Amino acid sequence: MATRVLSSPKLLKNLRSLIRPLNAASSSSAAAVSPLNFDDKPELSAVEKLHPTLHQPTTTNPLDFDDHQKLFASVSTLKLLRSSVNLGLASNETFVDFGMWVMNSRLMETPLVRDIILKTVKHTFFEHFCAGETPAEAADCLSKIEEAGLRGMLVYAVEHTTDNAGCDRNLEGFLQSVEFAKSLPPSSVSSVVAKITAICPLGLLRRISDLLRWQYKDPSFTLPWKLNTLPIFTDSSALYHTLQRPEPLTPEEESDVELAHQRLVKLCQKCADNNVPLIIDAEDTSIQPAIDYFTYSSAIVYNKHDPIVYGTIQAYLKDARERLFNAAKTAESLGIPMGFKLVRGAYMSSETKLASSLGFDSPVHNGIQDTHACFNDCASFMLEKIAYGYGGLVLATHNLESGQLAASKARDLGIQKGNRRFEFAQLYGMSEALSFGLRNAGFQVSKYLPYGPVDMVMPYLLRRAEENRGLLSTSSLDRVLMGKELKRRLKSLQFGKSGMTASAGSNGMKIEIGTP
Repeated sequence: MATRVLSSPKLLKNLRSLIRPLNAASSSSAAAVSPLNFDDKPELSAVEKLHPTLHQPTTTNPLDFDDHQKLFASVSTLKLLRSSVNLGLASNETFVDFGMWVMNSRLMETPLVRDIILKTVKHTFFEHFCAGETPAEAADCLSKIEEAGLRGMLVYAVEHTTDNAGCDRNLEGFLQSVEFAKSLPPSSVSSVVAKITAICPLGLLRRISDLLRWQYKDPSFTLPWKLNTLPIFTDSSALYHTLQRPEPLTPEEESDVELAHQRLVKLCQKCADNNVPLIIDAEDTSIQPAIDYFTYSSAIVYNKHDPIVYGTIQAYLKDARERLFNAAKTAESLGIPMGFKLVRGAYMSSETKLASSLGFDSPVHNGIQDTHACFNDCASFMLEKIAYGYGGLVLATHNLESGQLAASKARDLGIQKGNRRFEFAQLYGMSEALSFGLRNAGFQVSKYLPYGPVDMVMPYLLRRAEENRGLLSTSSLDRVLMGKELKRRLKSLQFGKSGMTASAGSNGMKIEIGTP
């Protein structure tokens, strides 16, 4: 049996002292050097009114998020109009609640009604948040965002699966996704994204997670099927999912674990052969230990010189900072360049409800500021690693303050444009102003691009609606700036007939009326 890899508890104890927070004072503060700075105006700008903490003094050649003409120079008028309408609908909680009720109701069991609903979704939210139904449509979407100076994280949008036959089908889809990525210009695709829940039955992931949690509680508890891995838990991790000693895996379950492992091996090998990074998405805490186990055991094998396999850390969890520190430090000591995607998280409500029902404290931070602090600390820690040539980081954030701070720190540390080990990322259809602002500042920026048939992508769309309703309703910066740019174009009479283009002044921008 493979031995368990552990890191020093002393390292964890001194975690905070080893991380310079993004917002810590320095000889070159964020306010003084930020590449994402704003104009110093007598009155607060539109950005500052929505985000008062971002009011900062002028710097040389600052990037002003209020310069909506510059930000949306690569976006057609029709695309701006569609985006503004879709974001407006998505920010309306009554509309979102009604839509989710319809999608989860028995109306979807009536073929004619289901067809009408899916077509409506396809031409609204699907077109806004997804790259298309087919690889050809996704390729067209990638071409458009590449023209805008962005890249794509290609996501074949399948997830929870219950049997091996479904897992095998999903694997073929992921492998084709890698082939698809390799056929495109390297500048257009930054990575391929996969979910372990699509290639390992969900029930088996729960069983593996239970066994891993119990082994952490009782190191004498043996798991003969377990491979070498990085640390998965810390003493602050949520272990309440497993309150009793679980039964060992049956021979059939062990066989299924091996099948799941082989599927991931095929996918990792395909990515390694084609030099396409693979990002493994995170899930809820009930199955995340198994996902981390598969991710880290694969990274040990395939992350030789550069990160090929990336894990995901959700900063809204109380143990996120320690788990990232623990895994990264252990990987570094073993000479393994580990890559991480850092997100805030997406299961806050369900995590809190489950913990409460079992009589335990929520694994989620008690307040949003704690989550922000955790995210910024984790970003700072990994940026310092990358500056010294170790690891990889995809900083997935829609938060302007975090983007501002990380951009400033990256520039302070000398992380230059084109560094393949660091990039920002946002969901396709969201936080366009931040994406374009970071792009204009010289950073690599990717969009998370799910694709596949509408009915297959529906769980993703429902989750976006549910998880991001607060974000969409309170962070209205995109809608504000899009509205201003649309008004500017109307006032300038920069419109022509369908399919025609019109010059947008001295900056050379063209407005394409007939294209999305």
